[in-house]
Amino acid sequence: MTDTAEIDTLDRLIARYGGRVPRYTSYPTAVQFSAAVDAADYHQWLAALGRADGAISVYIHVPFCAQLCWYCGCHTKVVNSHAPISDYVADLLAEIDLVADALSERLAIGLVHFGGGTPNMLSPDELTAILDRLAERFDLANEADIAVEVDPRVLSRDWIAAAAHAGVNRASLGVQDFCPDVQAAINRTQPYELVAHAVEALRGAGIESINLDLMSGLPRQSLGSVEATIGETLSLAPDRLSLFGYAHVPWLKPHQKLIADADLPDARARLVMQRRAAELFEAAGFQRLGLDHFARPEDGLAGAAAEQHMRRNFQGYTTDAANVLLGFGASAIGRLPQAYVQNAADVAQWRAQIEAGGLPVTRGIALGPSDLFRAEIIERLMCDFHVDLADVAARHGRAPANLVRERAMLAEMEADGLVTVAKSVVHVTPEGRDFVRSVCAVFDRYLDRDGLRHAQGV
Repeated sequence: MTDTAEIDTLDRLIARYGGRVPRYTSYPTAVQFSAAVDAADYHQWLAALGRADGAISVYIHVPFCAQLCWYCGCHTKVVNSHAPISDYVADLLAEIDLVADALSERLAIGLVHFGGGTPNMLSPDELTAILDRLAERFDLANEADIAVEVDPRVLSRDWIAAAAHAGVNRASLGVQDFCPDVQAAINRTQPYELVAHAVEALRGAGIESINLDLMSGLPRQSLGSVEATIGETLSLAPDRLSLFGYAHVPWLKPHQKLIADADLPDARARLVMQRRAAELFEAAGFQRLGLDHFARPEDGLAGAAAEQHMRRNFQGYTTDAANVLLGFGASAIGRLPQAYVQNAADVAQWRAQIEAGGLPVTRGIALGPSDLFRAEIIERLMCDFHVDLADVAARHGRAPANLVRERAMLAEMEADGLVTVAKSVVHVTPEGRDFVRSVCAVFDRYLDRDGLRHAQGV
């Protein structure tokens, strides 16, 4: 980027719209969760679920890693022996039983997602035991999607074989950046050859849908390192890609203080990296989906985006259309028609509640009519980059004319070229695409713009 006027415009937009805003993997966001929602509420809502609600989704959280990555924003801890993991799995199986016992009828599962932490810290037998318990207590369809987040550094062929035999059909591998200097700065040494062998082994076992996760805005990262990483990533022929922006929040994640602020690229450099990455992925035949995902045209996620059926949840962009997500494990978040719920984040507290015979939910938020209305607007903007406010309002029995404050804010964004507004239709422009989280924030009635609970918008 050498054009002075272009740089000035970009700097002005970043200064105005690059402030701290949520990633909008939910609305309301987890910042709004409180102890006003508890295990008793969760039990009542579970009892109200039925097969008429359709197939549900399940999230399994595995909060253990072999080594701490300094950029990490997840709920996880480093363990040096397997005993804590085995103990955790025993309580996880008990939690599955507690939730199933609270239901009024046996539900069908259409999707299972293992996240972390590092799910492949589970032994092959433990992974199988979790899926077997789900199949015992729910109807786990043979065609169900079973996805697992994988750390290639602790991935064995025995684990891959067990995962494939248990029905895992999607694997997401954390790459971040292949540059050795960047890897040293984030405490994650992971050569290209290691990832290539992991991808080959997964495909060889029949797990053919491969997603690779990259990050921009990492310490010591440059446009050159991003371009080189993308070249190596494309050589692995993934089906999907994600390019997440690093969220530097050391006041929330103290281990991030190990990353020197001076090593971090500034907002303009981050945005230039993101845009260059998108150019390279699209030139290689991938379709850009939402804010930070890419998929081959034949992939189901690309199809869902084309039909405006793509969804967004705590795992990012997805084809998952389920109305119910049950979360298992410490810190896991669930979604029911009435509310978001979250388990105790501390493993000891989570375990104590389960071993006392209670559901481990400690916080959440009940969803009111305004929340559901605004959630649909935000999700469609995040997924489709446009929304018809009148159509959404009609579905929720509300009047779009009441969005007076929001329309005034949109008018300012329209003047800056980030959106166009025609009657009730809001459309995010190509220039505004990188600022879509700030566009969504217009409709967020909870947002504290002076707070420090969120990362920078760019």
